[in-house]
Amino acid sequence: MSSLWSWWVIIGTVVSLIACVWLIVFTNRQRASTEEIAESEAHVWDEDIRELNNPLPMWWLWLFILTIIWSVGYLIYYPGLGTFSGTSEWSQEGQYDAEVAAAEARYGPIFAKYGAMEVTDLVNDPDALSIGASLFANYCSQCHGSGALGARGFPNLTDDDWLYGGSPAQIEQSIMSGRTGIMPPLGAVFASDEAVEEMVRYVQAMPDGMDSSSPAHTQYMTLCIACHGPDGSGMQALGAPNLTDDIWLYSSSPQQIRKTIVEGRTGAMPAHGHLIGPDRARVLAAYVYSLSQ
Repeated sequence: MSSLWSWWVIIGTVVSLIACVWLIVFTNRQRASTEEIAESEAHVWDEDIRELNNPLPMWWLWLFILTIIWSVGYLIYYPGLGTFSGTSEWSQEGQYDAEVAAAEARYGPIFAKYGAMEVTDLVNDPDALSIGASLFANYCSQCHGSGALGARGFPNLTDDDWLYGGSPAQIEQSIMSGRTGIMPPLGAVFASDEAVEEMVRYVQAMPDGMDSSSPAHTQYMTLCIACHGPDGSGMQALGAPNLTDDIWLYSSSPQQIRKTIVEGRTGAMPAHGHLIGPDRARVLAAYVYSLSQ
């Protein structure tokens, strides 16, 4: 918080408290008798309904005063006046760090034990897989779904189709370091809309075999072979998908295939190494690996 906003908060808070004190003093100053007030300030409706300006009830007044006193004490003990940290020096970051440290002291040895094991051994450990399922629910289900079945643009983790490889080491690398896949837009390369449509039909039919007689075959061998390979089986080093297995990351509809070709795609798997560390990543990798076995 900048010094300007800090002083803005301080001044606004202090002025508000002073205004509350002034309000109490003003409304409870020495005043005329109740009868005189009733005669001079009463509002009357329908001849017998009267509204009087009576003093505040004492219980309400003392509750108001105690609230102000409590507020002042709170602002002294806890941070609340701009950048003033309070006498307790409490902060939400400090509390978070303390809770993380306590959790690490409690669970760290468990994860350290699992971190020293191989993924292939962890998949046979029910306790490790149970912990891995919890990690998956916290860090992965938002994109891949609670059942790991994926969604459009997010791969299904329960089948045997892997963009970057499905070995334990490759899965662990994906979790720790993340992945970024780019399909460049190729719309400007095609001479006409009909040429684009030919490529759409060609790609859509690739699970049934590559049609070398198609006008788009030459284009494929020129534009697509570097990433997807001469046989269309893809390249895991680049995250280029297999186009022959009838598993589609963005749907097999002509509209989605056309959009992929013309506009390109960018997919990102965020790195989680800095969030969960290598030991938890290994347990999570074991769980993900087990889903496709």
